[in-house]
Amino acid sequence: MKIRPLADRVIVERIEADNKTAGGIVLPDTAKEKPQRGKVISVGEGKLLDDGSKSKMQVKKGDEVLFTSYAGSEVKIDGKEYLIMEESDIMAIIEK
Repeated sequence: MKIRPLADRVIVERIEADNKTAGGIVLPDTAKEKPQRGKVISVGEGKLLDDGSKSKMQVKKGDEVLFTSYAGSEVKIDGKEYLIMEESDIMAIIEK
């Protein structure tokens, strides 16, 4: 199934965090926080401005991003979990 977000919405797939600490301690699932890092799967066309034009999206498909803790709405599509969030919920693009 294909999904295309509207306006300034972005679809993000979480990148799972390591299950070990820097010191080598293995964390159980109950102690792990949900990762705030993900990969952009799809982006909308941009927010509609007052003058009728659309703003340019700053993120693109394939970008790795950091987002706020409570960003977006979780959805499940074809057995995979995604987040649909506004572009403003994204704090940074990770450049490698």
